[in-house]
Amino acid sequence: MENVLSDNELICAYKKGEVRALEDLIRRYLNQVFGFVYRYIGDAREAEDITQDVFVRVWKNMRKFDDTKSFKTWVFSIAKNASIDFLRKKKSVPFASFETEEGENPFADIIEDTSPLPEELVARKHLAEEVAQAIATLPSPFRVIVHLYHEQQYTLQEAADFLGEPINTVKSRYRRAISALRKKLINSTLSGQLIKAP
Repeated sequence: MENVLSDNELICAYKKGEVRALEDLIRRYLNQVFGFVYRYIGDAREAEDITQDVFVRVWKNMRKFDDTKSFKTWVFSIAKNASIDFLRKKKSVPFASFETEEGENPFADIIEDTSPLPEELVARKHLAEEVAQAIATLPSPFRVIVHLYHEQQYTLQEAADFLGEPINTVKSRYRRAISALRKKLINSTLSGQLIKAP
């Protein structure tokens, strides 16, 4: 079985002259960074360009990186800053007002496998597609919170630390994002699987 090197081991190897180590790191995080940027700015083509720029910045600064720190946190910080720079240049206003509604994870069980029948699989796939489309319409701060919490598996506290924002702000934003998603999906024939009472 092939031994998989940790991020820090790859960083140390790159600093010692092993160029392929950086290539391995980029492959490891490329899709995650693209997904993060895409949800931040909402444009796939621009997200590709920004993702490329993120890894150019990583390459330029890798030898100065403190390998006692988390590479993942560092690379996503670069991605966040690059996304913010892009939105500022476009003079985007990504924040909108939504009513606050108490509620927790509304789609944790979407793809849970309980030996479903074929028609149930189709229904779940359709629901997942509806959820993805609804998330794509959220303002970028809400998309980012949902992405960090549900796809990157951050806790809300970790998301707050990563974004440099108070935990109460992040919690409120997450609840508002979930409220908005529920409203967007309220007319779905499948929404009963998604919208559950807290």
